[in-house]
Amino acid sequence: MAAISGGKTYHHGDLRNALICAAVDLATEGGPERVVLREAARRVGVSPTAAYRHFDGRGELLGAVRTHARRELADSMERAAAREPGADDPALAAERRVAALCRGYVGFAVEQPGLYRAAFCVPRRAEAGGPAAERPPTEPEIRAFTLLGEALDALTRRGARQGARVASGAAAWSAVHGLSLLLVDGPLRRLPAQRRNAVVETTLAMVVSGARAL
Repeated sequence: MAAISGGKTYHHGDLRNALICAAVDLATEGGPERVVLREAARRVGVSPTAAYRHFDGRGELLGAVRTHARRELADSMERAAAREPGADDPALAAERRVAALCRGYVGFAVEQPGLYRAAFCVPRRAEAGGPAAERPPTEPEIRAFTLLGEALDALTRRGARQGARVASGAAAWSAVHGLSLLLVDGPLRRLPAQRRNAVVETTLAMVVSGARAL
């Protein structure tokens, strides 16, 4: 999705998409807290009334941004895996793919912290502090976990129990997600690049080692 930069006005027929693009810009700049329907409308040069014809409120707009951010996260993982050199040994190839997917996950968080935060926000309806504007997850939203789970399946032993395989996926995601949060908003955020890379690679080695042991 091409984002609309600040200062441009709306000149075409797809106002809903234009508002989403503006909201993605806002999230990129400052995370989900920056996503406000009125500000998105201002950026594309329409009135708030026009924007409310396409979105019930901030929660719905933020939900659209979250879907976009999760898609971008999965795309980052796939690009990282595509750059990884192959291997004749299937086990080694599986290890490299798991590590590369995790590397793409953490890399997205570090390079796009605002969008990363938006990917895991919980949109709420703006009206009177209403309930969370949740809905069943769609394919773009869960693709990151699916990619990691499939790669771990290829790495684990064929005789591994289904429960153990599911648990390994959750554990691996917890590891890379927790590390990402520490690097984006936690005490590791000020690490110099070399030390940060060392922490990332050590964590990925632990993920691969743990999956291989199943």
